[in-house]
Amino acid sequence: MSAPQDEVQGFNEGAPPLKIWIVAGEESGDQLGAKLMRALKQRLGAEHLQFGGVGGHAMGQEGLNSLFPLEEIAVMGISAVIARLPAILRHIKDTADATVAARPDILIIIDSPDFTHRVAKAVRKRAPQIPIVDYVSPSVWAWRPGRAKKMRAYVDHLLALLPFEPEAHRRLGGPPTTYVGHPLIERLNEIRPAAGERGAGAGKPLQLLVLPGSRRSEVSRLMEPFGEALALLQARSTRPFEVTIPAVPHLAAEIRARAEAWSVKPTVVEGEAAKWAAFRKADAALAASGTVTLELGLSGVPMVVAYRVSKIEEVLKYLIKAPSIVLTNLVLGENVIPELIQWDCTPEKLADALLPLLTDTPERRRQIEAFVKMDDLMRIGDEKPSERAARIVDEVLKARASK
Repeated sequence: MSAPQDEVQGFNEGAPPLKIWIVAGEESGDQLGAKLMRALKQRLGAEHLQFGGVGGHAMGQEGLNSLFPLEEIAVMGISAVIARLPAILRHIKDTADATVAARPDILIIIDSPDFTHRVAKAVRKRAPQIPIVDYVSPSVWAWRPGRAKKMRAYVDHLLALLPFEPEAHRRLGGPPTTYVGHPLIERLNEIRPAAGERGAGAGKPLQLLVLPGSRRSEVSRLMEPFGEALALLQARSTRPFEVTIPAVPHLAAEIRARAEAWSVKPTVVEGEAAKWAAFRKADAALAASGTVTLELGLSGVPMVVAYRVSKIEEVLKYLIKAPSIVLTNLVLGENVIPELIQWDCTPEKLADALLPLLTDTPERRRQIEAFVKMDDLMRIGDEKPSERAARIVDEVLKARASK
């Protein structure tokens, strides 16, 4: 239901619609932006809003005409970014120019800080009257913590997806920050098992998830040690197991090709429905570091986390300030999930860490008991994350209008 007109800032009879300018930089930001647009329309009334900025298909369905296709800036990896750098820099300038010319009532930037924050800085310098909200915090709690304080100059309010981030920004001198909730908490019914879905009965094999990452560089570095670890695990385990790999569509063919060399043959599935079905059946997981560790934790799947980077990127580890690279560990505030990084990411160590998770051991129980705490730690009440985000955006709009 739309809010009454007298509750909506500036909507007198005949008043022009609010201009909401949203700039996303990749697919995940497009999904967040679309949900936020729907929540803003529900809160403020679709007839009172006019959207503009940069987004993808999902935001387009909600009424945004993107300045250019999102695919032109949604690139991953150092080499890909360097190759597209002139075009990306041009898009930063063009987006800032278009924002300033449009004179929106608010600018909302979503994730992809290398792109969106540069746009925000340029807009703040040229049009300081435009309030700016940042949706998704950069990982200032992990590395380059000085970014938090610098953000105060061009971000009026930060919407955080992780519950520990407001305190991190307070400690680091960042902008005012509100935890609005992670989108995953809206999908618990999809990722958690129904009665009888999880738990191998007598004589049935255990279900093991393997998640080698969503980037080509991750797959190329992790598939070999993961496959060798499974071979060792098969030789050591007293329980038979089956392996499922939920693959992102653009990497499915490569994953299948690399898995041909494995002695333990996996089933590779594609699509979100198949992924969540595999999660609901899984007894344990071997995963690359990333958002998937949060998905596994909320699903209640004990896991071992691994990661490898290039020699150049390895230097960055000395800049990392976080006590863990596993999001679930950071949310829990304790390192219950083993993480085997770089030179520790060997088949022998991976198999050693996975083996206790296949039976009822203290290691397995410790993770499962810790995962139970996640609901309380990530809860935001009766609001959905997109609804809470829309409420904060509304509050920022009203605060700026009252000045």
